[in-house]
Order: sequence, then C-alpha cells, then structure tokens
Amino acid sequence: MERGWLVVLLGVVCWCAGAAGVELTFELPDNAKECFYEEIEKGTASSLEFQVVTGGHYDVDVVLEGPSRQILYREIKQQYGQFQFTPETTGTYQVCFSNEFSTFSHKLIYVDFQVGDEPQLPGVGEHFTAMTQMESSSQKIHEDLNSIIDYQTHHRLREAQSRKRAEDLNERVLFWAVGETLGILVITVGQVMVLKNFFADKKGNQASY
Repeated sequence: MERGWLVVLLGVVCWCAGAAGVELTFELPDNAKECFYEEIEKGTASSLEFQVVTGGHYDVDVVLEGPSRQILYREIKQQYGQFQFTPETTGTYQVCFSNEFSTFSHKLIYVDFQVGDEPQLPGVGEHFTAMTQMESSSQKIHEDLNSIIDYQTHHRLREAQSRKRAEDLNERVLFWAVGETLGILVITVGQVMVLKNFFADKKGNQASY
C-alpha cells in the first residue's frame, strides 16, 4: 500500500513539473517597452498577474490588448495587479510593460500569464464512473502542490523585494556615514589650522614687543 502511494506521489510531482505555464521574470530597462504575445481561443478563461520586484519606485505601465487592438486592461504606474478575462474572439493577444516614464531606473518584473485551465492528471476523469479514492487523493495532492508552488513563488518575490530594499538602505547608510566621516575630518583639520594660525600670530606679536 505504501509503495502504491509513493508511485502516485511521484506521478503527481512529475506531472506538476511538466505542466505548462507562461511565467517569467524579466528586466525592463529605462525608457523601454516590452510586449508579450499569446494565441488565445475564444471562450478560454485567461488571467494576467504582474508585480514589480525591484527598481525605482516599484511601478510600471501595463496594457493588455486584443486582436483588434482594443484595450482590455490598463494600469498606470502600478506595482502589482491581476486581471482575469474570457476572450470573445480568437486571435493574438498582447500585454505590454512600459518603463518609458523612467529616465534611469531599471525594473525587474514578474509576469504570470495563464491561458486555459490546467489539464487533469493522466487517467483521472477519463471514465464515466466516479473517481476512486486513489484518484481523488491524487487530484487533492496535485492541487495542494500547485498551491505550495504559488505560495513559494510569491514568498520568493517578497524576499527579493525586501532584500533589494535592505541593500539600497544599507548603501544609503554607508554613503551617509562616509559623508559624515569626511565632514568630521574636514572640520577637525580646519580647527587645527585655525588654532595653529592663532598661536603663530600670538607668538609673532610677543616677539615684536
């Protein structure tokens, strides 16, 4: 029995590893625009999710357009967003990310563009009778693993974002400390020179008397 559960678990893991999904992280330079295209059939449920991980004020412009160039979704200078839609026509849909408003800040952006429902496990739902206990358990494990992957992805994004903010803060503190140190050195040298000149002038006046 334990061996059977092991086989089921391995099958679920392999199926999860082989499941297709348009999910990526890319770098968007300043004054740049990147577009992604996807062929979508009519009536296919789709979803778009994005998040700015690092860069500038953590904002980006997003536009989702249909085959006839009609705008389905638009966001201006947003850090993250999510949009679900069901196309009414078959064709090429494009989502564009714009950083043209930024003059020097690069952005690291996470995109998850899912089209259609995820296929079922092999052998599950292919017969007319009710699912067996083994099939139900396999499906439940499959769904739980997908949830775990989704949670891990978002935790990694938050971790990367927090790390970048910590590094930026550390860099600013370092520069501020260096500036304070240089300021203290300049003030110290100035005070020494003033005192040195003061005593030198005093000795010169005493010698003249």
